[in-house]
Amino acid sequence: MRLPITPSEIAPRIATGAFILHSGLSKRQADEATAGGLHGFASGAYPFFKKVPPTTFAKVLSTSEILVGAALLTPFVPTAVAGAALTGFAAGLVGLYLRTPGMTKPGRSVAPTQEGLPLSKDVWLLGIGIGLLTSGLIDRGGPTRAAGLSRGNRTSAKKAARKTGRKPAEHGRTSAQQAAATAAKAAAKVRQAVSV
Repeated sequence: MRLPITPSEIAPRIATGAFILHSGLSKRQADEATAGGLHGFASGAYPFFKKVPPTTFAKVLSTSEILVGAALLTPFVPTAVAGAALTGFAAGLVGLYLRTPGMTKPGRSVAPTQEGLPLSKDVWLLGIGIGLLTSGLIDRGGPTRAAGLSRGNRTSAKKAARKTGRKPAEHGRTSAQQAAATAAKAAAKVRQAVSV
């Protein structure tokens, strides 16, 4: 059985997965003061969190981090799925960085202040997530594979194309188009999180 992960994806998945899993596990038993601090920080950037009790917020955040970390560390989880989870999670963190006053330099700058430097590292998580997502979509055999055709059907389509002199019919969007659309959606989520 072939795993849905390539050797080049192992290091980024282990590094980010272990980091996020550890973060989630460390928040699991957060006391009320820690939960209140996490909740207050997140509520400042995302006001809709004000309706959620601090202890509930800390538990949901912890569980989310554990799930994302476990997805990244589990080799049976397809890279596109793990990358999508990391991209979504990191987009929220980057939005937190961009929306919290004092984290970026004055003006329209995204450059971090000294206080914002620890949070600005989340852009690396976003970059790794987008990289895993596109790798999972593009590097898995081209458009016929992304369209869900079996190996036998791909071979039959290629043989038929050679006989007729035409290219095989593409089923839906190509992998590159799907990756571009997914990356555009992730970028739109970050823009939306920043503008809300």
